Amino acid sequence: QFAWTIENMFLNLYIFEQTQDAGYVPWMVAFSAAAATITTLLMGALSDRLGKRKAFVSFGYIAWGLSVLSFAFITTDNMAALFPVANAAMLAGVFIIILDCLMTFFGSTANDAAFNAFATDISTPQTSGKIESVLAILPLISMLIIFGGFSGMASGAGWFTFFLVFGILTLVTGVASLFLFPKDVARPNKDETYMKNIFYGFRPSVIKANPLLYLTLVSFLAFAIAMQVFMPYFLIVIQKNLHFEGLDFTIIMGSVLLAACLFTVLIGLFMDKIGKNRILVPALGVTFLGMIAMFFAKEMAFIIPAGIVMMSGYMISTAVLGSKVRDYTPRNEVGLFQGIRMIFVVLIPMVTGPFIGEASYMFTAAEYINDYGQLVKLPNEYIYLAAAGVLLLAIAPVIMLIIKDNKTRALNNDNEK
Repeated sequence: QFAWTIENMFLNLYIFEQTQDAGYVPWMVAFSAAAATITTLLMGALSDRLGKRKAFVSFGYIAWGLSVLSFAFITTDNMAALFPVANAAMLAGVFIIILDCLMTFFGSTANDAAFNAFATDISTPQTSGKIESVLAILPLISMLIIFGGFSGMASGAGWFTFFLVFGILTLVTGVASLFLFPKDVARPNKDETYMKNIFYGFRPSVIKANPLLYLTLVSFLAFAIAMQVFMPYFLIVIQKNLHFEGLDFTIIMGSVLLAACLFTVLIGLFMDKIGKNRILVPALGVTFLGMIAMFFAKEMAFIIPAGIVMMSGYMISTAVLGSKVRDYTPRNEVGLFQGIRMIFVVLIPMVTGPFIGEASYMFTAAEYINDYGQLVKLPNEYIYLAAAGVLLLAIAPVIMLIIKDNKTRALNNDNEK
């Protein structure tokens, strides 16, 4: 999660600092999402076919760590030294995007294709809520640690140490997992050829046989697009637009993430008892209200409670939708569905959301000349308003999902009687 936090949040800030142009952000997010989805489709199917998770996790994490620390060497100054006649800022932006795609390949192999499949292998409908809640708060804990203890490094010359520290941590985790990660419980699935397995989840017969799974994925899709409208620009707005840096920035992010983490843990403990459907709609409503509040928040005293509301709703909604995806995934075909999950939860949201966010501030933000003499615009609070509008699109599929789920449960109960 340290590596994912760096990719999903700090790389956006890093590429902005190196290029002084937020226009690189949506392209980096989109290319990274495409790399993650293609990787998960290929490696998820291969992992299922071989019945192997541990090897993909361990060696994937080792390579992932090496790619993270490589960012320490991709700077505008280094590009200017290597290519003195070229546009150094543009080259830095391009190389950061390329390295991000490479890092995504290793990360998606280890985490999305293998680790997520392993988590589904060992989960049951009775435990998936707790498992998903733990997995959902790990990004928050990661962000809390990084923002609280290391965000001061994430500027100027400190970036070198920042990437070095977390690259080594990720690498060491991969090495440790060779000895500590549990043995594989998945059985090799060689019923179909490898290429057929890759496209398994696209078959109409498979979609028809798993209506609840695909309804959940459509709901997740609408929700995830809304999150990607604002998330890539979140740190840029807080630091560069509202000018909360240093200790103020740490206080804001620490308070928001710690509170959201606690709320997510509390809800997660009782999720399976309360019922996921009963939690989902209120959680989405809380997320919506938080986005509206963030649109108006300009002072620290307002940003912190608004951020807590938004991030709590976001993480709880993510936990509920994620656990429902695990519940509805056929147990003997877990890896085959990881790529489909990535298309709905990562690829489409990350290709569309950031550009919606960019459009929202391009029409509302004032132009300014950056350090490289370029006329650009700075992301502003309208990203939250745009995200709230997109989130409303999740209402219809969520209602359909809950109705279909309740009917299926009622039918199963009647059959048992």
